[in-house]
Amino acid sequence: MNITANNPTRKTWLEVSKDSDFPIQNIPFGVFITKDDIITIGTRIGDFAIDLGALHQLGYFSEIPLTDDIFLQDSLNDFIADGRKTWRLVRNRIAELFDMTNGELRDHTSHRTDVVFGIDTIEMQLPVTVGDYTDFYASKEHATNVGSLFRDPKNALMPNWLHVPIGYHGRSSSIIPSGTPVRRPMGQSRPLEGTNTPGFGPSKLVDFELEMAFITTAANNLGERIPIEETEEHIFGLVLFNDWSARDIQAWEYQPLGPFLGKSFASTISPWIVTLDALEPFRVDNPRQEPTPLPYLQVEGKKSYDIHLQVGIQPENEKETIVANSNFKYMYWTMAQQLAHHTVNGCNVRSGDMMGSGTISGPTKDSYGSMLELSWRGQNPVPLNDGTTRKFINDGDTVIMRAHCENKDVRIGFGDCTGKVLPTLV
Repeated sequence: MNITANNPTRKTWLEVSKDSDFPIQNIPFGVFITKDDIITIGTRIGDFAIDLGALHQLGYFSEIPLTDDIFLQDSLNDFIADGRKTWRLVRNRIAELFDMTNGELRDHTSHRTDVVFGIDTIEMQLPVTVGDYTDFYASKEHATNVGSLFRDPKNALMPNWLHVPIGYHGRSSSIIPSGTPVRRPMGQSRPLEGTNTPGFGPSKLVDFELEMAFITTAANNLGERIPIEETEEHIFGLVLFNDWSARDIQAWEYQPLGPFLGKSFASTISPWIVTLDALEPFRVDNPRQEPTPLPYLQVEGKKSYDIHLQVGIQPENEKETIVANSNFKYMYWTMAQQLAHHTVNGCNVRSGDMMGSGTISGPTKDSYGSMLELSWRGQNPVPLNDGTTRKFINDGDTVIMRAHCENKDVRIGFGDCTGKVLPTLV
């Protein structure tokens, strides 16, 4: 089925600025509450939110086999479970309805009033109910930097890292939508030198982690695996992801079983899921992998995406400072490889599950995806525009992440992923 929604020459009858993350070629999916306190599934074009529940009730999706309540829910899980054919049909139909040449909705004033809202009049929610969340560790540059900081730089990567996408099972209950404040966590830390008693108190080393995450559909039964050539059929789309970390808590707890309280206090996602279909024009060659992965991880074709990433820090009542510029294409292990590996043991994946990429760092110092790397474990404080510096994130700081793809024809973005760090709740 053709992805007609991606037509780069299409224009919309809605007013959309040239540098918007949400042109008519994007058509992401999310969940929001209207000014009348109605929760609905919707999409976004420019600075307008479109109520897909109302659009469906008014008969605009009559030629697509959808259940009556598919968009009248508080999550996208059921819609995602319908599969890629449905997602594509719906995106194509939305693009058709909002095309400049189509007066079907444009010229129906009462319907348009029921369907189209200013983005500042709605409240975004988590787009999916995340049953399970897995975080990978898939950026070679990041893994090398961390290994160099904590181990011998000549042996920065662990022996398994080049053979297997490393991951761990995260905590889905603390995934929050962009704009939700984050409380500085309490926890234990390493004993001070000369003592045997761990420290305890608010984390002193709160950090951001620049990541992206993909959302899956119901893909396989328990005991079955997803062949790598079929993985993209089961990936709905991506969100921008800040997997907050408390480095001091994590350093004390992570051996032998890995991250726990140092990671589970909060993880922030952007609220609009950009579909894999929308990102189709931005595929790029995969990173060269040496040694060659085992057969079940070998991919054919371009499975990486050219997505520009940016991180800013904004102290309270001050201007933002851009501290990092990176790119999703730097990921060593692709999403296809991550999902194939995740299920090779027969683990079943469900609609709305989320897979974090792990921190995305590039080859240059300004492309590192965490303060741990940018400040090199606090040795090189990062200067901000207000004259202060940061080794890690202070109370009152807002971390702002952005992501977009761009070519000569179109720009597709994800919107902001923001979170303000508040003092520990005592």
